[in-house]
Amino acid sequence: MSWVGPALLALAGFLLGGVVSAWRTSRPLALLLAVGAALSTASGIAWLL
Repeated sequence: MSWVGPALLALAGFLLGGVVSAWRTSRPLALLLAVGAALSTASGIAWLL
């Protein structure tokens, strides 16, 4: 399944967009999204290796 790594990295990009948009209104939500983006990025890179 060679699509899983790029899909996780794409998900991380969407989550980072959510961080940027939520930062002004809800900082706890933005921090939760940032954690999800970090985990998705790490998982995507680990999958590709």
